[in-house]
Amino acid sequence: MSNSKILLGVDAGGTFTDFVCLVLQDETNAIEVTLHKTLSTPDAPERAILQGIADLGLNDNLKDGGLQVVHGSTVATNAALEGNTARTAFVTNYGFGDLLMLGRQTRPALYALEFPPISPPVAPELCLETGGRLSAEGTVLEPLEAEELTILLQKLEELKPQAVAVTLLFSFLDDQYEREIESAIRETKLTAHVSRSSAVLPVYKEYERGIATWLNAALGPVVQGYLSRLQSQLANCPLQIMQSSGETIAAEKAADAAVHLLLSGPAGGLTAIKYLGEQIGENKLISFDMGGTSTDVALLEGEIGITTEGRIGRYPMAVPAVDMHTIGAGGGSIAFEDSGGMLQVGPRSAGASPGPACYGQGGEQATVTDANVVLGRLVADVNLADSLQLDADKARTVVGKLADRIGLSVEDTALGIVDIANEHMAKAIREISVNRGHDPKEFVLTSFGGAGGLHVCALAEAMQMHRAIVPARGGVLSALGMLVATPGRQFTRTVGVNSSEITAAELQPVFMELEQQGRDELAAEGLAAADLKAERSVDMRYAGQSYTLNVPWTDVAAAKTAFSTLHNKRYGYALSAEVEIVNLCVHISEAQHHIEFPSAVTSGERCNNLRQTKVYACAESAKLADRAELQVGVKFSGPMVITEYSATTYVAPGWDVSLDKWGNLILKRNNEEVG
Repeated sequence: MSNSKILLGVDAGGTFTDFVCLVLQDETNAIEVTLHKTLSTPDAPERAILQGIADLGLNDNLKDGGLQVVHGSTVATNAALEGNTARTAFVTNYGFGDLLMLGRQTRPALYALEFPPISPPVAPELCLETGGRLSAEGTVLEPLEAEELTILLQKLEELKPQAVAVTLLFSFLDDQYEREIESAIRETKLTAHVSRSSAVLPVYKEYERGIATWLNAALGPVVQGYLSRLQSQLANCPLQIMQSSGETIAAEKAADAAVHLLLSGPAGGLTAIKYLGEQIGENKLISFDMGGTSTDVALLEGEIGITTEGRIGRYPMAVPAVDMHTIGAGGGSIAFEDSGGMLQVGPRSAGASPGPACYGQGGEQATVTDANVVLGRLVADVNLADSLQLDADKARTVVGKLADRIGLSVEDTALGIVDIANEHMAKAIREISVNRGHDPKEFVLTSFGGAGGLHVCALAEAMQMHRAIVPARGGVLSALGMLVATPGRQFTRTVGVNSSEITAAELQPVFMELEQQGRDELAAEGLAAADLKAERSVDMRYAGQSYTLNVPWTDVAAAKTAFSTLHNKRYGYALSAEVEIVNLCVHISEAQHHIEFPSAVTSGERCNNLRQTKVYACAESAKLADRAELQVGVKFSGPMVITEYSATTYVAPGWDVSLDKWGNLILKRNNEEVG
């Protein structure tokens, strides 16, 4: 239609690259939804994206610029984890050149007397020291002399780094010297990507601020190179990138905010779960995203949790990101026998290439996916994503080799592989729920990702949960989340004051400055001021504590009450001690426009003649149905295998399943009402 537009959400995962294409009419009504998956190409992620666009028949839309793309990328994540970052110089004050090497001086294993040496993120010869030092109160202790700046620039000219990270002490109080260094570098012939800490993370904790600035600088050229290649292939089509906080940023701005892209893909899934909760009227959800390489779990109480205490590998991220727990357990996780003869699973993965043995692409080690094929939970004779045909014989062969080594039957070995993977994932769910004062029974387990539906019932039982949901389009839900996300920014500034010694009026100018900064940045991406909203919050702690809790901000008294309540819930106690306001936080985003997806399409006829399939350890045959065959409101009892283009769901014995009007699978224990 002439007044319609096309949106494409793309999630490039470790095994598959997922696509959700929406044809929208009147900005919010999706009149057509198309799903697609293709095997990822980790060596050049843009290749899989362009292949998917061609498979969807959208090449003509590329030529005329009629396609809007929102992309969740693992490029920054993989570069950080694999150490494939740009050669980066680290500039700091005299005496602090070893800042990133010393870190927090914490041991990787508390009780280990010896452990291998760890290479510093920046080689000593690339750590440069100069003047421009401030005190903790913001007064100048050592000015930055012109001669010092000249010497610094000469050293950089000799070293020829691809990127420069500038982190001076207490620059969040006054960044004049960082700005001076940045400006001087940009005026030279040096073509390095420059990041300064006062722009990346203007908060206290010099190590975390230094690591964030280094990551931003070191990843900048990598992200810029990738996005430049992708954008050149997308021609004139607008491209937005998902950030770790669950909001999008224009591609041309992303390289300058590379550290904010480290949880790009998983953030899309949580954005979709938040959308789902609003759609079905549930505000207590535990999300469980199981893909081919990893599993991400998170807890939502209406809103997506944001943390500044996340990690990427051994490094703290410190920038705002979705609060989730990630483990190396996915459909491609490899099972093996350890030195003690015990069966283990993960974290090593078969990835996209060669992938699980049942993919028929050269995999020779047993994986969780192969185990599910052997157990009959993943049916080999149905068409899967990317025209993939599963080879049950190859799955049985690789699991059989492992079974011979540990002395079990093929089926029992496969069941052991799945049980161990489930326990790894249940432990991750406990980490974000029970360990933080939440009772999982009060939440609904929401499972998505290509492999999530195969494990949803077992995990719900492990957590004593009685309800679960496998969302419509769950196999590509992270890609769908890209499309319901909105542009936005998170800004933080350290103030470090006692709540009894400050008033809301005194903090107002800092809040206003952060808000204006956010509005200016989003306006530069073409958003109208009238479409933006601002939300304020503060990071607080009891005097003497090292860690903070974030609470909404209206005034001092309300914030203290909210902090006390949250502290009691999280840690089981509250104190009458002095409360510090550590950081001021402002979230600027576009006022959300709610996209309406088509309701589930049914023929209105009850599906009585379902096929049958054999699932190991089930006394009766399992029902086998394509998800499109199910009718809204019609209840079925497990065991049952439900297939679809992008995923498979296994409904275990003792569970009932029905389809709601939006196409979501609603699962409940047999003693619970299903509707």
